[in-house]
Amino acid sequence: MSSSNSKATILQEPQSPMIDSIENLISNSESKSIRIAFVSPYPPSKGTLNEYAFHLIEQMKEKKEIEEIIVITDKLPKGASYPDLGADSKVTIKDVWNFNSLKTSFDIRKAILECKADVVFYNIQFLSFGDKKIQATLGLLAPLMSKLSGVPSVVMLHNITETVDYESAGITSNPLLKKFYNFSGTILTKLLLSADMITVTIPKYVKILEEKYKVKNVALVPHGSFEVIPMPDFDTWTSRKQVMTFGKFGTYKKVEEMIEAVDLVRQRTNEPIDIVIAGTDNPNVKGYLEDVKDQYRHIEDIYFTGYVEEEDVPKIFSDSTLVVFPYTSTTGSSGVLHQAGCYAKAVVLPNIGDLKELIEEEGYEGEYFKPSDVASLADAIEKLIVDKDHRDALAVKNYAAASSLPMSDMVDWFLIHFNSLIKKVS
Repeated sequence: MSSSNSKATILQEPQSPMIDSIENLISNSESKSIRIAFVSPYPPSKGTLNEYAFHLIEQMKEKKEIEEIIVITDKLPKGASYPDLGADSKVTIKDVWNFNSLKTSFDIRKAILECKADVVFYNIQFLSFGDKKIQATLGLLAPLMSKLSGVPSVVMLHNITETVDYESAGITSNPLLKKFYNFSGTILTKLLLSADMITVTIPKYVKILEEKYKVKNVALVPHGSFEVIPMPDFDTWTSRKQVMTFGKFGTYKKVEEMIEAVDLVRQRTNEPIDIVIAGTDNPNVKGYLEDVKDQYRHIEDIYFTGYVEEEDVPKIFSDSTLVVFPYTSTTGSSGVLHQAGCYAKAVVLPNIGDLKELIEEEGYEGEYFKPSDVASLADAIEKLIVDKDHRDALAVKNYAAASSLPMSDMVDWFLIHFNSLIKKVS
């Protein structure tokens, strides 16, 4: 997987010569045991990218080269607590910062120095530390501060401001504010690019960052798949179908058109179809799903799950006939797409930029629809509802795509670069 215009280091698909060379490098290298400070929300925190952090850490702790992973994460609401993983666990959880705190970057820096980490890994996006302008900005100073403190810093950045649609993402529709956010985003990106290494999940992001900011420390690392279950038996489905969507809703992920589209398919086909909306409101649009419940209370068999705990994710996906992505735009790689692939699900996807590019790059396939078009979405859903052979074929292809990009391969790649950065400062 490569971009012909990019000079960045790129992680290739498994089975490729580059993966073979990665494995050889790891086995032949004389690397020390590494202590990693892992800065990210982590379950049961509800912060963005918490699930991604959980699965990446699950793979990291299996590597013998890693001595300890110190998760530096946000503080939970009163009465909640992080699990005690036990004295034998490689993973230690330290709740360090408060969301929207003015001193997040200082708290993170202090924790990194106290735990004597060899390298710090940031699993973040632009609103990881706050959804208020000043607090979010100050939080994003953390990678620079850790680097200035002598600890090599690697940032996995899940979106870039150059591709964010501020209006559809629920941030602002004001033209002057959009210009301000673009300017602020440029400044913040420059700060993040001062880290030793930045990794992104979409080839276009590499090209944008290299060309705009004239840097050479950007690498493409695909999103990767969480855990891949054994291929399911497609002949065990009941006659009742289930159309599911998963995420945080209300900005560029909205469910009204999906509900209307499924209702239209019910009328056309007389199929018994449940609608499952798994997830919560986007923090920028609190109360959105309650409004949807009220608006569509006349439509039967709609189920709102609320927040889905990590242990409940397998059942949500396994029980679904297909997964719908009711997006009007994207802000980066889709973790839900990779989860759908892990559970061998056919998907219905909007025909839009970054998401379509990701699908084509990583081997996923689905039925496409025109965003904000109920009839187009209904047509795509109906194709998969009525044609089991087609649905199963897409499910198998998505399963194969997910299986080809396990997170364990990405961790191997990170280990090589962690060791290289550590040697530079030692």
